[in-house]
Amino acid sequence: MEAKRLTRSKDHWIAGICGGIAQYFGWDKELTRIIWLLLTLFSACFPGLIAYIVLWCLMPRE
Repeated sequence: MEAKRLTRSKDHWIAGICGGIAQYFGWDKELTRIIWLLLTLFSACFPGLIAYIVLWCLMPRE
């Protein structure tokens, strides 16, 4: 059995971070993007944006 890897998705809007997370956990990609956006917009100092940039640098491509 092949181990699952967390990778950026080719089906992406910006960098494929939300799509990759959705693929890894078996979630809906659109719902994952909407939840990420809402959490980022309604959090103090936009920690979701910082996390997105860090994941963009760290997550390998598919």
